[in-house]
Amino acid sequence: MVDKTVRFGILGCANVARKVARAISLSPNATLSAIASRSVTKAENFAAENNLPESVRIYGSYDQVLEDPGVDVVYVPLPTSLHVRWVVMAAEKKKHVLVEKPVALDVVELDRILEACESNGVQFMDGSMWLHHPRTDHMENLFSLTNSKGIGQVHFIHSSSTKPTTPQFLDSNIRVKPDLDSLGALGDLGWYCIGAALWAKGYCLPATVIALPDVTRNAEGIILSVTASMQWDQPHQTIATIHCSFLSHTSMDLAICGSNGSLHLKDFIIPYQETSASYDFTFGAKFANLHIGWNLRPEEVHVANKIPQEALMVQEFARLVASIRDGGSLPSTKWPEITRKTQLVVDAVKKSLELGFKHVAL
Repeated sequence: MVDKTVRFGILGCANVARKVARAISLSPNATLSAIASRSVTKAENFAAENNLPESVRIYGSYDQVLEDPGVDVVYVPLPTSLHVRWVVMAAEKKKHVLVEKPVALDVVELDRILEACESNGVQFMDGSMWLHHPRTDHMENLFSLTNSKGIGQVHFIHSSSTKPTTPQFLDSNIRVKPDLDSLGALGDLGWYCIGAALWAKGYCLPATVIALPDVTRNAEGIILSVTASMQWDQPHQTIATIHCSFLSHTSMDLAICGSNGSLHLKDFIIPYQETSASYDFTFGAKFANLHIGWNLRPEEVHVANKIPQEALMVQEFARLVASIRDGGSLPSTKWPEITRKTQLVVDAVKKSLELGFKHVAL
């Protein structure tokens, strides 16, 4: 009998790789076959600390995973500056690629990655896990213009992704090093905020993007905190604000206000719980007489999930890979398109900062 399981290899032992290794074990159509680090000792320690099965092959170089015929997919949690090299090499070895965000330092680099994936017929996806939670699909139904009890036309979006960090993080973490992840908080956290705004607008690119003057950088010029605004003119005017920071208390807020209703959640990137998530939805709200209250309270909508969102991401990616490997399907273009549009807006925020907080047209 042909094994339909999709076999994953992991390049690198970053902290997030622990989460994805677990997600692979929880996904019904995926298995972890190999793990590599720049030293075999580090890979062995990773395997032991995460209780990986003895069947997982352990390598002391990334190249060995790419050469392994028992690997269908490589997951790449390496620093952003290394993505082009290793993702292109993986694609050329006909390995499908699941890549941590931010995927690239700019759209030029990203296009090299996407071209390599397309020309070699391999599936690409970035690691934006929240898009795979059933709550996201549930909320997306509220944007349908045929839904008489939905949000209606989206007019305002706000998203934030912030987290407190330690002096050690600000001194030595790869996210604050110009040679490793030069986008800083904009790439690490802002990717989610920008992605959420684009999602709410059906991935229609904004007309203009502007960074606000409250940016904070470290001594090497890496962004530690930034706020930006995006504006759409078509099919109607919409404004979005995004804020990301390594200097504030934890937040993962997403608020979307439309002509008929609004939704709000405070954990859009990582749900408070693994097995369920919720959001507040308000429809037809008005102020009570004398404006001393509201006529209704938001409805708290709960959405259950059997496995965590990161496992759902792995499951969906494995499904796409299996359909290519076993059914002759073409790679899905949905995920590369989402990534590219997110990267374009990240680039626009960065360009606005470089221009002294001027509007950048897209």
